[in-house]
Amino acid sequence: METVGTPLLWASFVALVLGLLWLDLGVLNRRDHVISAREALLWTGFWIVLALAFGGFVWWRFGPTPAVEYVTGFLIEKSLSVDNLFVFVLVFSSFAVPREVQHRVLFWGILTALVLRAGMIVGGSALLQRFHWLFYVFGAFLVVTGVRLLFHEEEEHRPERTLTFRVFRRIIPATHHFEGHRFFVREAGRWVATPLLLALLLIEVSDVVFALDSIPAIFGVTLDPFIVFTSNIFAILGLRSLYFAVAQLIGRFEYLKAGLSAVLVFIGTKMLLSHWIHLHALVSLAIVIGLLGGAVIFSLLRTRRVAEVDRGS
Repeated sequence: METVGTPLLWASFVALVLGLLWLDLGVLNRRDHVISAREALLWTGFWIVLALAFGGFVWWRFGPTPAVEYVTGFLIEKSLSVDNLFVFVLVFSSFAVPREVQHRVLFWGILTALVLRAGMIVGGSALLQRFHWLFYVFGAFLVVTGVRLLFHEEEEHRPERTLTFRVFRRIIPATHHFEGHRFFVREAGRWVATPLLLALLLIEVSDVVFALDSIPAIFGVTLDPFIVFTSNIFAILGLRSLYFAVAQLIGRFEYLKAGLSAVLVFIGTKMLLSHWIHLHALVSLAIVIGLLGGAVIFSLLRTRRVAEVDRGS
């Protein structure tokens, strides 16, 4: 399978990401503090500008088609990762994680996600190269996932009551109190985990689960592992700051689930029909933007009308 990424380019990209993460936590956010909405918005803007700048580099270096595929993959991953924000809210509220240390938990969660997703993408690329029929399996999986997402009824979710959490508590000795941003403390002569570590583990597990949807969706846009990896990574790099920027507003996007469902069904159908129908990368990008943008616009209009009715009554 041909790829635009040379070994030097892969190494340079990984070094860039690690350098940015070190700058984030090691220099700019060494002290635990509550992330303000203004700070979160600035960081969110920074990551988006950086992601688009990298897309410009891909265009300059490899041409318009890989660049459009990169932007499409970035938008898909960014949109699908919104569900992660709901998980962050649930985990932090269930464990009563202090706001000043939430940034550190998400930092380590995203750093781990980089490694896990790299493995999934490289493995997925190898499988698709060897067994091309898996492309159609991924397509069918995305269609089914999209339909299930559309008709799935929301229900109360308690992370601390899940089987995953019970397994972690059984395997890992843990205390019930926080010790600043520490994940382990020494208690009665032995090392035990704090609730912060359990929250981190649940966030990492949820990321793997969501990646099972998002990574096949990006493979539906391009089979180039470098484009898949870079678009995926840039999308989740800004997820932490996006959480602090819009955590209180995500309930307003009422129709986003329908938009995400439509995107998954579209990408899955595109994969299933790829032998007979080939859509230009720009057409796929336009459809994805239209579906997601329409969902956001209708959501905002809906909540605005509801707010006006409430004020009128």
